Amino acid sequence: MTLTKNIQTNETIIHMAKAAFPNKQVLNIKELTEGMCNVAYCITYQDGSESILKIASKDKSGNTSNEINLMKAEVEAMSLVLQHCSFKVPKVQYYDVSRTICDGDYFFMEKLWGDNFYFVKEKLSEKTISEIYEEIGKNSKELTCIQNSEFGFLGDEKRYHSLYDFVKLMLTNLISDAQKRKIDIVYDAATLINQLENDKSAFEKVQTASLVHWDLWEGNVFVKDGHISGIIDWERALWGEPFMDDRFRYHNKCEAFLKGFGKTSFSEDELKRIRWYDIILYLTMMIEVFYREYEDQGQYAWAREMLEKVF
Repeated sequence: MTLTKNIQTNETIIHMAKAAFPNKQVLNIKELTEGMCNVAYCITYQDGSESILKIASKDKSGNTSNEINLMKAEVEAMSLVLQHCSFKVPKVQYYDVSRTICDGDYFFMEKLWGDNFYFVKEKLSEKTISEIYEEIGKNSKELTCIQNSEFGFLGDEKRYHSLYDFVKLMLTNLISDAQKRKIDIVYDAATLINQLENDKSAFEKVQTASLVHWDLWEGNVFVKDGHISGIIDWERALWGEPFMDDRFRYHNKCEAFLKGFGKTSFSEDELKRIRWYDIILYLTMMIEVFYREYEDQGQYAWAREMLEKVF
């Protein structure tokens, strides 16, 4: 259990479902335990249909400073993808921020068909795995058609004219979060900020922001019959550079994904930016362990090792 999981009683969930679907009766409620942030349930109705219910935490105590209005961001991101992209994301069926029934914002969305790629990957052939990674690359590339003139978190009202300003904000937020909880992030604030400032010119060529999922790891990809059947968990979506996504990280980059994305080599400036996106992800993973109060701190140790490799 993590601090951000806003568990609800079956009685409350039935009331939520009644508000969303007045003509349906709940037959079964099953908590989905895979996610680490918001709580989610699979709701089965007497007519045989199913929905996924996702509930936000009731307050911000378990969130880092870069996690702003995550549910709002997720709903908006999925709406944008449905409008502009060919790949599948769940359609939001009902969204409630009134907090009259539940003490957290929530939405119902359609259930994707298929299996979680992370859980079935070991059962698939290397050829199929490679083809799926290539599809993820194509989907990530397709996201770049959704653009914005400014950078920022999707759930936040504030926007930044330059990519550098946005990245610096993300980094300084993480440093501040670590300082508030006395979390050891290996490097001191001055070292981190000074090195970022030294690389400022590398960010100047990126003038247009694209929609970035940011967390496109295997656990957020559904597959069916050897192909992607949908992509979930858009709460960290932001207006940034495509290279900010998880699939470009030091521990994740693979040839098939890059082939699908259409980018197999990188300039010196691109590599500098990618390194900073690595640093930001690994700092995030280290810090969120303590904000969400994970019982197992293995993620912190792993992310710390990754940080030391890329810094």
